[in-house]
Amino acid sequence: MIAIGSDHGGFELKTAVKRLLDERGLTYEDCGTDNGDSVDYPDFAEVVARGVAQGEYDRGILICGTGIGMAIAANKVAGVRAAPVNDPDSARLAREHNDANVLALGGRTLDPLVAERILDVWLETPFAGGRHARRVAKIEPGGGGTAKAEPR
Repeated sequence: MIAIGSDHGGFELKTAVKRLLDERGLTYEDCGTDNGDSVDYPDFAEVVARGVAQGEYDRGILICGTGIGMAIAANKVAGVRAAPVNDPDSARLAREHNDANVLALGGRTLDPLVAERILDVWLETPFAGGRHARRVAKIEPGGGGTAKAEPR
């Protein structure tokens, strides 16, 4: 199951994304907001991120004006790897290389047709594992992701 949430800046795109999920027969839970009235994006990011981190949802989709604020807020929750994505190639790499479990989209920056392609790629792309699994493990809580490179 997918959790989806937005603030007022992402409400319109969230409505379009829900239609796409319906067309694909995917189950989701709408975690708000329910209209275009001004709200605080961190509140919705936390609900979706905590649900993903706790295993209540397989993945999450967050939408604000740019996707950036939602990603920042969601990434504060341990176990979440939220990626703000603006194109299909970044969606593919976010899944393949980073095992992104939360997709952050920009309601004010993305055309709905581009968002549709991003969503399809993100949903269809598996995590590549291998060397990427080692790297993802380093960003997990307790993963020992300390810098090994010498400063310049």
